[in-house]
Amino acid sequence: MNAVTDDTITSRHVVLVTGLSGAGRTTALKMLEDLGYEAVDNLPLSLLATLLSAEAASNDRQPLAIGVDIRNRDFAVDAFLTELDRLTADHDIDVQLLFLDCDDETLLRRYTETRRRHPLAMDRPVPDGIRLERTVLSALRDRADTVIDTSQKTLWTLKERIGEQFGLDQGPGLGVNITSFSYRRGVPREADLVFDVRFLANPHYVDDLRPLTGQDGRIGAYIAADPDFSAFLDALTGMLRILLPRYEAEGKSYLTIAVGCTGGRHRSVYTAERLAEWLENQGRRFFLFHRDMDGQGGQDGRDML
Repeated sequence: MNAVTDDTITSRHVVLVTGLSGAGRTTALKMLEDLGYEAVDNLPLSLLATLLSAEAASNDRQPLAIGVDIRNRDFAVDAFLTELDRLTADHDIDVQLLFLDCDDETLLRRYTETRRRHPLAMDRPVPDGIRLERTVLSALRDRADTVIDTSQKTLWTLKERIGEQFGLDQGPGLGVNITSFSYRRGVPREADLVFDVRFLANPHYVDDLRPLTGQDGRIGAYIAADPDFSAFLDALTGMLRILLPRYEAEGKSYLTIAVGCTGGRHRSVYTAERLAEWLENQGRRFFLFHRDMDGQGGQDGRDML
């Protein structure tokens, strides 16, 4: 694990990692550690200020990734938010809150497959614990700088997303996450902006095109030939020209744009690819993810526990 030694860094970079039990908090911490963060897990909330003060005294500028879990003995949402406000007001600390989310069905499958008990439902059914924890942590999710839904992410795509968002070599400015998806599998929970491209001509109904994806040139030519595609893409990028600088001015560090179609394989994939090209031409940082392009979705949930 390599420490950051750049003398130009004047503030300590701290990522607080929390979220639903089973959504991948521990996995995310390990990935941040691989990126060069010093990872501290299950730190009692009462010791957070002590840890950061000790680091300040030692002039240690290595970035920190700190896991905050509902299982910690002194955990309380109000106390956590108070501490977050204090850290945010400290100009010597650059703090971000990462919240790992997941849908109930996937969480239940993960607990069932691993035969683990939910920390809030030791003597009750797992779904009761999931519902209670989601309610308790809703305020933290609302305050999060970044929400990552791991329901249909593989370990590889989660690592890609965390690397794009929290990589230490990333410059300042707004990062954009683009994901294509299938409406049959649901809208991505972390999406800030959602665009429905089901109005476009559908290659699914062309026998020769059906097996292909939106990354194939023949699919691209078919969709681009739709008389409304060009106007739609121009309108979408025109809107983003206005929105992205405004989000940046508000201090938002990451924006998730979701593009959906019926199967998540053709129209949404092609549109997301074109949107990524536009962002690249604008010099924007972005991460492109096709959630349902392979027609499978999901993953082995045990990897996230």
